[in-house]
Amino acid sequence: MVLAATPIGDIADASPALIRELTGAGLIAAEDTRRFKAMLGRLGITVDAPVVSYFDGNEASRVGVLLDALAEGRRVVVVTDAGMPVVSDPGFRVVAAAAERGFRVTAVPGPSAVLTALAVSGLPSDRFCFEGFLPRKSGERRRRLEALASEERTMIFFEAPHRLGDFLADAASVLGADRAGVVCRELTKTYEEVRRGSLGELTAWAAEGVRGEITVVISGAVAVVASLPDAVGAVLGRVAEGERLKDAVAEVATASGLSKSALYDAALAARKG
Repeated sequence: MVLAATPIGDIADASPALIRELTGAGLIAAEDTRRFKAMLGRLGITVDAPVVSYFDGNEASRVGVLLDALAEGRRVVVVTDAGMPVVSDPGFRVVAAAAERGFRVTAVPGPSAVLTALAVSGLPSDRFCFEGFLPRKSGERRRRLEALASEERTMIFFEAPHRLGDFLADAASVLGADRAGVVCRELTKTYEEVRRGSLGELTAWAAEGVRGEITVVISGAVAVVASLPDAVGAVLGRVAEGERLKDAVAEVATASGLSKSALYDAALAARKG
């Protein structure tokens, strides 16, 4: 099985390896068959292999079809509308199933909105995490952002253009309006735009409305290490309010940057003292 990355914008980014895999495939699973055939037209190539749809709605039911094709010795190529299959796109289920059955799974490398946005953002790229799409509802989205508030790695998100303003407003509220961010719009396409600023500034900009494919990059939190005595005081205050010592230590250690074990021992000693 081959996971084939397709251009995220400019069709000229299609690699010779992608064209070779498409023309030599035994079966092609495409996220949107109409868009796939339009891409073939832009590439100026034709394929002999049958093309079947493989998207979120039918992914589970299609796995058996693709595995049967692999068992017959056919070369199955999986493509999505743009970018790399599996990364916020269909593909995970069939990869997991194929690997479990012992079939070889490889990939045609290519464009990725995740790495492209990170590279052009100008934010630290030595350590990063990909969070994909956050929940659509504000309450659930804010809870996810709260869980990421102390994340020190650069964070990368996908978002729909009509929800970008709400996403940035929640991010500014939870992570801080001064936190650095970058909105990458229409990467590698004609109207590519990379907008840098604080989350507060980006929220105001997005309020006017934004179109296109969106990737958001947000800088990680700056580690703040509190003094051990202050942290112990915070732990004991939580315990006095009824929280378990272990849970209080975990929360304060995460927020303060201190070692959980060191804070636990110090808090335990303070309680006994």
